[in-house]
Amino acid sequence: MKKSKSVIPISSIESKICSVRGQRVMLDSDLAELYGVTTKRLNEQVKRNLPRFPSDFMFRLTTEELEILRSQFATSNEPSTILRSRIVTSKKGRGGRRYPPYVFTEHGAVMLASVLNSQRAIETSIIVVRAFIRMREIMSAHKELARKLSELDRRVTGHDQHIKALITAIKKLIQPAVPPKKQIGFRKGK
Repeated sequence: MKKSKSVIPISSIESKICSVRGQRVMLDSDLAELYGVTTKRLNEQVKRNLPRFPSDFMFRLTTEELEILRSQFATSNEPSTILRSRIVTSKKGRGGRRYPPYVFTEHGAVMLASVLNSQRAIETSIIVVRAFIRMREIMSAHKELARKLSELDRRVTGHDQHIKALITAIKKLIQPAVPPKKQIGFRKGK
């Protein structure tokens, strides 16, 4: 089998992966662009093969999720024309999308390649999977780093308490002993 060169850098795919409902997903329009088809064609193929796309492979964004994504994209460094083409919806038929977009998990992106059935889709799906894997590795590294920092924080906190107790004990030792007060007055004999 001939090895093809990837013209799509993994970093550009990683920038299109977002988090929704605790899952890493990609928008249908981004996948359509990568696979070299229109979003309309991609969604037609999905509808024709709906049993291949269970809810853990693909789901439609809610209005609230769409607004959250819009705000995330608005704060990114992407040009506004790209933003507009990615998530614009229109309810009055004046261009743009009429419904919120579908999003696809890593497994859904691979399944898309099989239903689109083109050489470019197959090659691109491999790159997309690698991007998802790399994102997972990065997240795993961050979790490991966070765990180690938390452990270090617990150790230091424990040391702080021990150091404070030690300082208090040293202060007690350093303070001069207070001689007992002499009693004034008559004492009964023993």
